[in-house]
Amino acid sequence: MIRDKAVDMEIDVETLKSSMASDQPPLLLDVREPWEYDIAHLPGSLLLAELSFPDLLPQLKAATLVVTVCHHGVRSFSAAMYLKDQGVEQVRSLAGGVDAWAHKIDPTMARY
Repeated sequence: MIRDKAVDMEIDVETLKSSMASDQPPLLLDVREPWEYDIAHLPGSLLLAELSFPDLLPQLKAATLVVTVCHHGVRSFSAAMYLKDQGVEQVRSLAGGVDAWAHKIDPTMARY
């Protein structure tokens, strides 16, 4: 039962890549530290550490889809669960994080 909830809260890198090219791309929210973001990040992603969460929350609630991103998908999963509790209905965590993106989608992306 817990695994079913995890599947519902995650998006794989291939699906994310497709949705990023759509007419309504998701809002990408990177929940890592600034030094991690500086090494590698997804194009167009917002770094939560540099934003005011209370100011950002209305934008997150209005987004068609919010995808939280971290290194391997653990912090982003927790962030997605938190956002869901805050009323962000359409939120997913990037399964495998930027590491999976670099491995499967963009092998030129720096890895750490």
